[in-house]
Amino acid sequence: MFKALLLENQDGKTVPTLTRLAESQLPEGEVRVAVTYSSINYKDGLAITGKGKIVRQWPLVPGIDFAGTVLESADSRYQPGDKVVLTGWGVGEGHWGGMAEQARVKGDWLVPLPAGLDERQAMCIGTAGLTAMLCVLALEEAGITPESGEVLVTGAAGGVGSTSVALLAALGYQVAALTGRPEEQGAMLTALGASRIVPRSELLVPAKPLEKQLWAAAIDTVGSQVLAKLLAQMNYGGAVAACGLAGGFDLPTSVMPFILRNVRLQGVDSVLCPLARRQLAWQRLAQDLPASFFAQVVTEIGLEQVVAAAEAITLGQIAGRTLVKL
Repeated sequence: MFKALLLENQDGKTVPTLTRLAESQLPEGEVRVAVTYSSINYKDGLAITGKGKIVRQWPLVPGIDFAGTVLESADSRYQPGDKVVLTGWGVGEGHWGGMAEQARVKGDWLVPLPAGLDERQAMCIGTAGLTAMLCVLALEEAGITPESGEVLVTGAAGGVGSTSVALLAALGYQVAALTGRPEEQGAMLTALGASRIVPRSELLVPAKPLEKQLWAAAIDTVGSQVLAKLLAQMNYGGAVAACGLAGGFDLPTSVMPFILRNVRLQGVDSVLCPLARRQLAWQRLAQDLPASFFAQVVTEIGLEQVVAAAEAITLGQIAGRTLVKL
């Protein structure tokens, strides 16, 4: 038996319960893992609170990412004792996830833990950090270098945003961090490497088709009006890696930034990202993230505190990463 957080649908409402499960109750998969750490992501918050249509099967163990040790494996790539990390693939949505002391998943969904990272550090990074690294790779592949100019990170106090700030700063970029609570979060973002803090209100003014050129590149986690505004402010030849829609899924813009300023808008997905790309991103994360990152933006909780943390993250009350120790 092992401890788990189980979500059930009772009269159309999501009911989370801390319970104990048997190994025989785990879903199908080639690899069984002893989970050491999971983490709270915004999607987890929506699933656990029932505020979003995330859960695709009932009952469900939530948790869209985890790190741990292989217990048994029918996949020749993994042996008992191997350290592994999982993000994406619908885990925590349509397949039982990381909010339990054990998980059973497909071998194709796992990535060997890269040298230089332990399980806790892997979940300090988690889905959010992987997404941030994929965004940085997208900007690099678009030809954006530290010499190109200032890079804006929106939603900078969140998991993706805070990791993006740390990565870009460590790589030598000049980083502007956009946040809705600059007084509360400015010190944290500056410690991560942001050169200046930009109040979110500055980008909530409706965008003109083209505005003054301000940014060489951007990583956007917000979407909607914020993304439209920064697109209008991009330098000629600039690039935006868009990976989130916290502000909405619409995009009230025009084609003018793209055809008059040669701006590139690159979508970034971490859920179905191919294995080779994931491995590259994890290797870069192990290589590029400064050691100070793992101390600056991390809160650690137990499984008993997950429901409260899920509510808090949906209300925008959590900055940085929140780990769940199993």
